[in-house]
Amino acid sequence: MKHILAASVSVAALLLGAGAALADCGAPAGSVRILSNDFAALKVVADAAKECASDAVTVTANQTTEHKNIQGPALTVNPAEYTVAVVANNSIVPLLNDGLIRPLDELVAKYGQDLQPNQLIKIDGKVMAIAFMGNGQHLFYRKDILEKAGVEAPKTYDDVLAAAARIKEAGLMEYPLAASVKPGWDLAAEFVNNYLSTGAEFFEPGSAKLAINGDNGLKVLDLMRAQIAFMDPDYLTFDAGEIKNEYEAGNVAIMNEWGSMGGAILDAEGAVDGVVANTVLAAAPTFAGGTIPAAALWWDGFTIAKNISDADAEASFAAMVHGISPAVVAANPNAATWLVKGYEPGPAAVGVIANANGGARAYPMTPYMGLLHTALSTELADFVAGKEDAAKALADVEAAYVAAAKEGGFL
Repeated sequence: MKHILAASVSVAALLLGAGAALADCGAPAGSVRILSNDFAALKVVADAAKECASDAVTVTANQTTEHKNIQGPALTVNPAEYTVAVVANNSIVPLLNDGLIRPLDELVAKYGQDLQPNQLIKIDGKVMAIAFMGNGQHLFYRKDILEKAGVEAPKTYDDVLAAAARIKEAGLMEYPLAASVKPGWDLAAEFVNNYLSTGAEFFEPGSAKLAINGDNGLKVLDLMRAQIAFMDPDYLTFDAGEIKNEYEAGNVAIMNEWGSMGGAILDAEGAVDGVVANTVLAAAPTFAGGTIPAAALWWDGFTIAKNISDADAEASFAAMVHGISPAVVAANPNAATWLVKGYEPGPAAVGVIANANGGARAYPMTPYMGLLHTALSTELADFVAGKEDAAKALADVEAAYVAAAKEGGFL
């Protein structure tokens, strides 16, 4: 666990340190089968990896928001259904715990000439993943709407709520705020983002015993309830993709959105007049009088499955290294906050880098954090729907987590 935590803490260092068709990738004969999340930056990587296809190399990709639910079973079978799993801070942990991914040191030595040391995610001294982008949720806001309302750019969540009230009172927007509070993974991530900003820990030191059921947890839920008052009545359907759509439609003035969505929001496609020209990206707001941005720092990277042939593993590594090569990044600078050699941050990377510079904390990589995230994703649903109070919601989260942690042998 100590090494996993060290890898998590290195996210800020990653951020701060931060081709032609049928490319000759040097990949030997083999099958490349990629499983990943589904957003613009990962499509860039997968499309570039597919350039390595040849008579001897096949490359396919399944890009789906259900990737976390698929990866464990898909990599457990032998041979694994996928040769590559694109992961982040949290989704790598189950694969490590179950021994489903292989060390990459030999492949790095053979194909990793363009990889930087801070891209090498090491667990117990072995390279287990290659990080290629940083991510996190941060503020997107409409400067023109704020100016018409007579308010300054928000720095804290008190500022955000005050600005929302002014915007609504001025008749500029009926529902000026949006957040990813759809019950499930997104809802849990909202809680985690805000709780990290308090500076408190999720678990008691050196233990899997939960520590969120107290004043800090109650403050986080009170904040979430206060924001809901300024959101569209359909807020329970709002995940990251939907709030992007609402923002581009001109219905929202302030939101905390993923940095990986920045390029798609700042381009000229999909947004009504005035949105792109007036959008400002900034660090996530601080909370409860603290100075820590209310957003987890993340890295995204790729792993190679254990239960596949060495030939498929080598072909997959070579294709993915091509997919994240400096040439691909240079051609797509605004698709992500890249961690690749030669990358110069553009406008879309401003918010993620501001989070890192502001001292944002990494999403925890403890083995039982996933159990807490699952408990939050289900047990906060009634709270955000207005069906129970904050104290009851936290008690439900704790009960669900304790049951799962005991079953998993952590308590």
